[in-house]
Amino acid sequence: MHLPPAPHPVSFSGFTVWPSAPLQSLRLWLAAATTAALAAVALLPSAAHAQASAQAATRPAAPAARAPVAPVVVPDVPLTAEELALADGVHVGDLACELGQNVKLHADPGAPGHFLLQTRDGQFRMRPVRTSTGAVRLEDRQQGAVWIQLANKSMLMSQKLGRRLADECAGPAQRAVAEAMKLNPPPHLLDLGLNR
Repeated sequence: MHLPPAPHPVSFSGFTVWPSAPLQSLRLWLAAATTAALAAVALLPSAAHAQASAQAATRPAAPAARAPVAPVVVPDVPLTAEELALADGVHVGDLACELGQNVKLHADPGAPGHFLLQTRDGQFRMRPVRTSTGAVRLEDRQQGAVWIQLANKSMLMSQKLGRRLADECAGPAQRAVAEAMKLNPPPHLLDLGLNR
């Protein structure tokens, strides 16, 4: 009589499975595999933490926080006699503008010919600049602001933003000119060309 060969045990993760008892061995094998999987999952966060700690230890230290940078102050260039004369024609005071805005324009007591212009959004230090049109022009070159004063109104523009910050601003003298222009409007430019 021929006997079948003896079954060979199968080992997995430290557990031995005997083919002679397949169902019981399968249950043991599944239990062992589940236990091993759960143990591995439980170790994952601590292993990841250990790896992150090891990486942080080898990483160079972060640079120290930088001190805030002070704004660049442009020294005053002395005003010419012509610029000082232009400064005499600037309308100062609290000027009402369109849309309920107000602008405060006052001479800078520490620098003759310079002006401090205050809006609800900021303050500018202006100096007169000669123009070819005869309009009064004040500039804050550091902040890119320009104040244009005409006979009947003034406006504040931002060269950096490319838009007007305040418009239709006027003091008492400018309002008087604006009223006179309404009663006696100047001729239209096209009309001037047709009468020649």
